[in-house]
Amino acid sequence: MERIDRLLKGDESTYITQLPAKGSVSVDLQDAAFQWGQDKFALKPAALQINSGEFAVVVGRIGSGKSSLLSAICGEMPLTSGRGYVYGRIGYVSQKPWIMNTTLRENILCGRPFDQDFYRSVIDACALADDIKLFPAKDLSEIGHKGINLSGGQKVRLALARAVYSRADIYVLDDLLAAVDAYVERQLVDNVLVGNGILAGKTRILVTHAEHIVPYADKVMTLEDGHTTSMRHYASRVANNIGHWFR
Repeated sequence: MERIDRLLKGDESTYITQLPAKGSVSVDLQDAAFQWGQDKFALKPAALQINSGEFAVVVGRIGSGKSSLLSAICGEMPLTSGRGYVYGRIGYVSQKPWIMNTTLRENILCGRPFDQDFYRSVIDACALADDIKLFPAKDLSEIGHKGINLSGGQKVRLALARAVYSRADIYVLDDLLAAVDAYVERQLVDNVLVGNGILAGKTRILVTHAEHIVPYADKVMTLEDGHTTSMRHYASRVANNIGHWFR
């Protein structure tokens, strides 16, 4: 609705440029600065490049601008200077997932054709199989308004499944692991985020407070009061080496 309102009012703000996937780069910020509006929170100019297939992690204290950076990448936060490009379609999971008042299956498909084999792979990867068994009509059970009959963790995993099923090029995940327990976290990390997970080869950008995830990223960005204060590069490690997190 906000996008439609901006369109009807002739919004003259500039946003990050979104282009079809091509080459080896997914996100390219060239001294790009963003601001929600006059006298509102701003992201200071930053140079950032995330290559296709990389697992990038964004860390920082509460209020440092992590979610705003993801909003900027998604084309929601106005660009005030510099240039910014995103190459490919985005699958987005927010901190407060949007849940439709329809069946669990339709929440995942979101209007897309039903591919049974891929659908089952997504359900398993997002740790939803056991939850679905408990619903009276399995995945055809109706989900209440705003997911009222789901737990916080189930809402996040449902939104993640929708994003994965969309077969996007870039996955933008805002504090995905905060709402799940350690056992489910391990499943999501193993089967979705790293190694040979279902998103292997896709670009993944994750905001997290889980410090033990950091060494398994290809690239780590630290935010502090809207500044990208540091950027570190790691060699990716395979998913079967993460068992020590949970010992």
